[in-house]
Amino acid sequence: MVRFGIEFIPQEPFWRTVFYVAQAEKGGFDNTWITDHFMNRNPYTTMAAIALYTERITMGVGVTNPYLVNPVVTAQNIASLSEMAPNRVILGIGAGDKTTLGLLGVEMSLPVRAVRECVEITRTLLSGEKIKNYEGKIFKIQKAKLAFKPAGRVPIYVGAQGPMMLRLAAKIGDGVLINASHPDDVKEAISHLKKGAEKAGRDLSGFDVVVYTSFSTHKDREKARKATLPVVAFIVAGCPPKILEKHGISLEKAEQLKKALNEGKWDVAFSSVTDEMIEAFSICGTPEECSEKIAKMFELGVTQFVVGSPIGPKVYKAIETISKEIIPRFKEK
Repeated sequence: MVRFGIEFIPQEPFWRTVFYVAQAEKGGFDNTWITDHFMNRNPYTTMAAIALYTERITMGVGVTNPYLVNPVVTAQNIASLSEMAPNRVILGIGAGDKTTLGLLGVEMSLPVRAVRECVEITRTLLSGEKIKNYEGKIFKIQKAKLAFKPAGRVPIYVGAQGPMMLRLAAKIGDGVLINASHPDDVKEAISHLKKGAEKAGRDLSGFDVVVYTSFSTHKDREKARKATLPVVAFIVAGCPPKILEKHGISLEKAEQLKKALNEGKWDVAFSSVTDEMIEAFSICGTPEECSEKIAKMFELGVTQFVVGSPIGPKVYKAIETISKEIIPRFKEK
């Protein structure tokens, strides 16, 4: 059965995020994903608050990285959260953002290896086992063991974009988190997952293929489109030329947009977003249009569709619309 998730950046007061997640739970969403960026509120504290006011929805950190937080501390955090919400917790691990890490003077060294070691360490600790003399290329742990076990199993998902990380996710993860809004990008990502699984001799049945999208819906197509402009603008500004060219986006226009963002000229930057950019890096439109695009994702092999920022012009109304006019189209089948 297909699932729906909703992503939140914990940049607003706790009560508001909790309110939105509670609304999403009532509306039929299966998962909520809370991002982990040092400038925002702590994801584990946010999920603890969510756990107190929800009953069913599964919570995942999407994603934490092994550079800013030691895997042992990550295991401690997620295991503690599992006591508040048994069998409702997922740990998402990814390499992080190179630019953001650079702001803190942290080097992203051997990202695929770092994620692999992080998964190995956290999984061992979450199983209740002791680590003795772990000698990795990134982490070296002489002795570590949690004094308690998680209340229930904690699945580990790998946040992946490039071919090597996608193949790693298929080898060692319980699921994968893919940032993509275009079917072609998802199709390519799934091909790498299949290669990784084949090489590892693994069957991907039961493996959760989660697609994070920049999403916006409203009965008025133009209002839905307008809400995506800031998000798409920042995606384009940070996108490699190779990806832009793949989607037929002018490198010159992308560079002009990036320049406007760097200069703080928001109106210029957002008005520079083209239809090609929106099509490549978001799913937006009326509920009917969005449903058609979501259906394509599920046909490709996606098992969980996540609506991410901005969700819609008004978050509350967008959650209501998705719950009443989109999710039932798929859950009733």
